[in-house]
Amino acid sequence: MNAESIQGWLLAVGVPAEVVSIGAEADNTWCLLPTEEGFEVFWREQGNRYDWAAFTSEDVACHYLFGRLVWAQVVRGAVGVLTQPETTQPEAAQAETKQTEAAQTETRQPEAAPSEA
Repeated sequence: MNAESIQGWLLAVGVPAEVVSIGAEADNTWCLLPTEEGFEVFWREQGNRYDWAAFTSEDVACHYLFGRLVWAQVVRGAVGVLTQPETTQPEAAQAETKQTEAAQTETRQPEAAPSEA
């Protein structure tokens, strides 16, 4: 992931384009800026920088910003873990389950016959 591709990835998970500014500072946005030492990521509001972080790697800076914004989407319920349909167990797991069930059956006490009155 890099500064050119991050906007597309963020749009794919529902982060509006106006929330992020790549390469320039803008109020009320998360900014990703190149510096002489690497990259900076921060929230800018009323000319001030908040939650500022610096990175020497463009890839790491982009993943950091992506992670923060995707987490915000998860917290607000816009994206989340999909429910998965039940799947069949792999053969090894099925065999283990059968062995466990067989062992449990062998250790059970037979039920007493009802007494005749």
